[in-house]
Amino acid sequence: MDEKPPQTSPSGQVATDVSPWALAGLGMQFFLALIAFVYAGNWVDRRFGTSPIFLLLGVFLGGGGTFALSIRRLTASATRKSTVGPTTPSPPR
Repeated sequence: MDEKPPQTSPSGQVATDVSPWALAGLGMQFFLALIAFVYAGNWVDRRFGTSPIFLLLGVFLGGGGTFALSIRRLTASATRKSTVGPTTPSPPR
């Protein structure tokens, strides 16, 4: 398997290219998790008559949890690309 070496900027840092589709997937995951947790919190509030408690809990759990997961994925992707090291030109054959 031939993997391309990471591209470096003029300052010598490794460029972290994240696919726009990966970012769109993270955004969709954030949106769907938030909607699901808000819906579940609203359902529990209606069921037990505890008006905004579980709705707010759903907002914070859904939004905060998905945000933390997104940050973890993006930093893991960046560190995976940066641990490869700087590229050195290979000698001509």
